[in-house]
Amino acid sequence: MELKELFENAANASRSLGLLAAEKINTVLRDLADEAIKQTPFLLAENEKDLERMSKEDPRYDRLKLTEKRIQDIANDIRNVAGLESPLNKTLIEKTLSNGLVLKKIRVPIGVIGVIYEARPNVTFDVFSLCIKTGNVSVLKGGSDAAFSNEAIISLIHKILKTHNIDTSVALLLPSDRTATESLLNATGLVDVIIPRGSQQLIDFVRKNAKVPVIETGAGIVHTYFDESGEVEKGKAIIHNAKTRRVSVCNALDCLIIHTARLTDLPVLVEPLTSANVEIFADEPSYSALKDSYPPSLLKLATDEHFGIEFLDYKMSVKTVASLTEALDHISRYSSKHSEAIISENESNIEIFLNAVDAAAVYANTSTAFTDGAQFGLGAEIGISTQKLHARGPMGLEELTSYKWIVRGEGQVRGN
Repeated sequence: MELKELFENAANASRSLGLLAAEKINTVLRDLADEAIKQTPFLLAENEKDLERMSKEDPRYDRLKLTEKRIQDIANDIRNVAGLESPLNKTLIEKTLSNGLVLKKIRVPIGVIGVIYEARPNVTFDVFSLCIKTGNVSVLKGGSDAAFSNEAIISLIHKILKTHNIDTSVALLLPSDRTATESLLNATGLVDVIIPRGSQQLIDFVRKNAKVPVIETGAGIVHTYFDESGEVEKGKAIIHNAKTRRVSVCNALDCLIIHTARLTDLPVLVEPLTSANVEIFADEPSYSALKDSYPPSLLKLATDEHFGIEFLDYKMSVKTVASLTEALDHISRYSSKHSEAIISENESNIEIFLNAVDAAAVYANTSTAFTDGAQFGLGAEIGISTQKLHARGPMGLEELTSYKWIVRGEGQVRGN
């Protein structure tokens, strides 16, 4: 089947999908969660085929890997989405004009949502769950690295859809080759929006080549600033969690910024990172502060290339600043506008930081690891939007809707 025909089928399916009863959609999601658990051995076996083709040293390996625990978590996320209230047809504005016209502004599906992503098979489940809950068709373009995993997952989704007599075109998985990507980027009139999830290179490619509207998500160049008044034990725990909880995700810490007055505390702040073999690229002042305490094999002198980079690995840069203003300047220069944090006991500095930093999520005295749809109470997420138009931050159900105006009258006509 030609890709254009697939897109046409998706567009046709979107018209009926929004008419499904909310409870039927919830039943589909709960059945899919049960099926994922039931088919765990099958999913792991197919995922292993993908893992065998990737080096364990590749930072993407962790993102690609499925485990029993991760499948259980995925199933729980699907059930969470089923349990959330649907945003569809919710009234945003209602008013009666002086001429008697009754206006309502209500939430509606976007329509057909294309998602391009790399080696993250869980995204296939997440996108389908959120899209069907909001009456949207999902057109999925996974990377070749996860081809076996994604094919296995879409087979489960289609099995459940057929069980409920729902057109399987509401969830399409495109071939993993580059030609399919180009076709999706040019599917104007059939696909309503494209959401890239993955590296900055992927996002840049989609932005530059898409004729379909794009919502940018994913890439995170994340900073945490340890202020002059920062509390050491609090900071030590936050830095360790933000850096090592899961290095391959977009909310992981990439650059620690530290006030020069607190360099003597730097060895204590980063000491827990040694247990995870985190390699540190330190500027000259921080390098001097660490050279007698941090393992020499893990400590390197930073160059310009170590700032403004999303490591996705057990690596972190350290930048020394003389003031809050200098920290803000560094973040402004290198941030991808994803997640940024301050560790401080100075309320004035905290408020300045929270108001001045331009990012989707800005934190005070906590880990950036919380930038996540489930952690924000949104259920699963389709991605973290780093732009300002339509959606920003974790994209849950509401962010996957648009709106339309319903106008009711009794024969009114407009005069000149």
